[in-house]
Amino acid sequence: MCAMSGGVDSSVAAHLLVEAGHDVVGVTLKLWGGESDTGCCSVSDVDDARRVAQQIGIDHLVFNFSDDFGAHVVEPYVRDHARGSTPNPCIECNRSVKFSRLAERADLLGFDAVATGHHASIGRSADGTLTLERGHDATKDQSYVVHMLDQRDLARTMFPVGSMDKSEVRARAVAIGLRTAGKPDSQDVCFITSTHGRRSFLGERIPLRSGTVVDTSGSTVGAVESVEMVTVGQRRGLGLGGGPKRYVVDVDVDERVVTVGAADDLVRTGLVVADVGWVDEPVVGAVRVQCSAHGRAAPGWATHVDGRVHVEWARPRPRVAPGQSVVLYDESDRRVLGGGTCT
Repeated sequence: MCAMSGGVDSSVAAHLLVEAGHDVVGVTLKLWGGESDTGCCSVSDVDDARRVAQQIGIDHLVFNFSDDFGAHVVEPYVRDHARGSTPNPCIECNRSVKFSRLAERADLLGFDAVATGHHASIGRSADGTLTLERGHDATKDQSYVVHMLDQRDLARTMFPVGSMDKSEVRARAVAIGLRTAGKPDSQDVCFITSTHGRRSFLGERIPLRSGTVVDTSGSTVGAVESVEMVTVGQRRGLGLGGGPKRYVVDVDVDERVVTVGAADDLVRTGLVVADVGWVDEPVVGAVRVQCSAHGRAAPGWATHVDGRVHVEWARPRPRVAPGQSVVLYDESDRRVLGGGTCT
């Protein structure tokens, strides 16, 4: 079963599987029942996936997982904003839907494996343990967003384009005439439309309350229209006017107070990671730590305390927003060890 989002990566992934002699069925997930003009859930994406399946000669199915998507992705996204956290909905979609519900459906229908178009790789260590590794193309690596996969998941997962540069993927799509060859990558959250945006989406579901902006001494320096929309590290939209650059260093949703400070006020010596899942066994010691999908991993030292992972940075770094996914890699910065959520 090959998950086909309607993009070029999953289109080429399906083609490569067919070329390798596998018996392949393409599957597109219907996740968001509302309006969608961004991300990977639009009507045109489903149509693109269906037509690519026709081009490469495989059957195509559409699974409706909108209830699961609403319960496990959209509702937590709204709830996190209401309590001042900054969620990763695409990671939750991978965890709860694309690599959970889809795998269940694949097992039910008798498929041996589930393939996706993610730029990540699966290897095997000397003792036979499966490893989750960065994709070959460092600029498109997506190991961060699939960090939740464990040994059981990896045993039935395939990443056909993980060993390719993105330019190779597009060249292959062009060579075989796939309609998705020139399609740009989706960048945005699928249920947040480009026309209405995040504020409109959240405002229809939770009360958005104005907040006071204070400096680190407690003096009022500005105001925000919605404290629920502010995130740690934010610099714009704080009503501060000109002057030196100031960043959000803390958000207190209950008190409706946003604290800002200089870049140095954001610096922390470490962070705490909750709800940690491991690719194999728990790891302590020297690690590399990545805190955003497109960020770089930084060196640190991991210890376990009361079921959580405490990371001490090799050099102090800007504070990570609560709710963001934190992914641990080995010292080579190649192999995923596990990950969780910043507290």
